[in-house]
Amino acid sequence: MTDRTARTSIRPAARLFVPLMLSSALVLAGCSGQSAPEETATQTGPTAAPSGSPAEGTSPAASQEGDPSESASAEPERPDFPASNTTGLVPLETVEEGNITPKSVVSNDHGLMITNNMMYSHNVTLYDVHTRTPVVELSDTVDADEFELEGLSGKVSGSPVEAVWTQDGGYAYVSQYLVDGHGATAEDNCTNGQAITPSMVYRYNAEQEDWDQVIRVGRVPKYVALTPDESQLLVSNWCDKSLSVVDTESAEESKRIPLNSMPRGIVVLPDNRTAYVTAMYADEVYRVDLETGESEVALRTGNRPRHLTLSADGETMYLVVTGADQLLKIDPDTAEVLDSTATGDEPRTMDISEDGTALYVVNYFENTVSKFDAETLEELDRQPAGYHPIGVTHDALTGEVWVANYGGTLSVYDDTDGAGSDAAANQD
Repeated sequence: MTDRTARTSIRPAARLFVPLMLSSALVLAGCSGQSAPEETATQTGPTAAPSGSPAEGTSPAASQEGDPSESASAEPERPDFPASNTTGLVPLETVEEGNITPKSVVSNDHGLMITNNMMYSHNVTLYDVHTRTPVVELSDTVDADEFELEGLSGKVSGSPVEAVWTQDGGYAYVSQYLVDGHGATAEDNCTNGQAITPSMVYRYNAEQEDWDQVIRVGRVPKYVALTPDESQLLVSNWCDKSLSVVDTESAEESKRIPLNSMPRGIVVLPDNRTAYVTAMYADEVYRVDLETGESEVALRTGNRPRHLTLSADGETMYLVVTGADQLLKIDPDTAEVLDSTATGDEPRTMDISEDGTALYVVNYFENTVSKFDAETLEELDRQPAGYHPIGVTHDALTGEVWVANYGGTLSVYDDTDGAGSDAAANQD
C-alpha cells in the first residue's frame, strides 16, 4: 500500500458515511420538461448549468469467498440461471452504505462492483456483490510527480465518470472528468474550450486496491471501452470532439481521432479494429477505423444518441437516443436500423444480460429502470429506481441488476425469479 492516495479498506461489516446528497441545483435540473446536463458541477462543486447547456457522463481476479479483492486461480463458476428474457425484476435492496453519488456502476463479473462518484464525492467505491457492502473507498487524488504527468505536479484530483473492467476482473480503467483546480473550468458546455486542462484515465488494480496507472487523454473524458483483445483503450473526449486511442501495454495515447460535438458512447466490434462512437450533440453515430484513424458518419439519429451496447457475438448493436426516448436495434456491419421502440423518460445508460437475451435501460427523469427483450425489443418490465437513475449493470455471478442513482443510492434487483438467491447461498 502506498500513501499516494487516500484509500480506505473496509471489511463487509463496516459502515462508511451517510451518502452525500447533491445540491439543490441538481434537484432543480430534474424538473419536468427540462433536459438535465450530464454533469451540473464545475471544478468548485455542484452548481446549476447555464440555460440551454448540453444534456447530459495472471491478473488478479476477485474470489467468490472472503475478500473479493483476493486473487483467484480460476474463473468463478457461473450459476445456471433462467433466460433473462423469461424473468422479472424483483427489487431487493436500496444500498446507501458508502460515500456515494454514483454517475455509473459496473460489475467485473468476478465478485466486485465499482461505483464512480464524480466531483460530488471525488472517489470510487468497490462493493462485494454477495454482501452488497463496500470493501474499498478510493480517493481520486493522485501524486502527479509519481506518475510523471507532464505539466502537472503535486497532488491532483480527478472526478470519476465511467469504468471498464478487464475480462479477468483484475483492473478497471476509470475516466476522470477534469483535473480539479487546474486550468479553466470544465463543464458540459465546454465554454472554455482549449483553456480546459486535458484530463486523465486512472487504472484501478484490484489486487493492490489502488490506482497503478494514470494516463493523459483529452478534455472532459466520458466513456471508456476496451477492444476485445484488450490491446487498446478507447476514451471519448467530450470537449475535444475526439476519441483517444490508448495502447494498454505502454499506457500511452497512440492516436487521437476527430469526431463531432460531444462524443460519448463506444462499442468495439470483434475485429478489434472497428468502433462505433456516439456524437450526442451532432445527433450522429460514427464508424471509426482504429488502425487508420479514419472516421465517418454511419448513422444520423434523433435528439442526443448517448449509449451503445453490443451483443456478445458482435452481431447486434443497441443504441439509446436520450432526447428522443428511443431504443434502437442496429446491424453493426451496415449501421442499418433493424428495429426501434419507445423507452421511459430520458433513457441514459443500458446493459445487456450475460446470456444476451435482455437489455436494461435506466430512465433518468422517470426514476425507473426498464427491461427489454433483446431480440424483439418488447418491454418486459419496468420498476421504480432511486432519484435520477443514470447507470446500470448486470452481474453474472448473482444474476442481479444494479442501478446507480445520482441522488446517492444504488438500487439492486433480482432478475432470476429467485434463482440468484439460491445460487448465492450454495456458494457461501
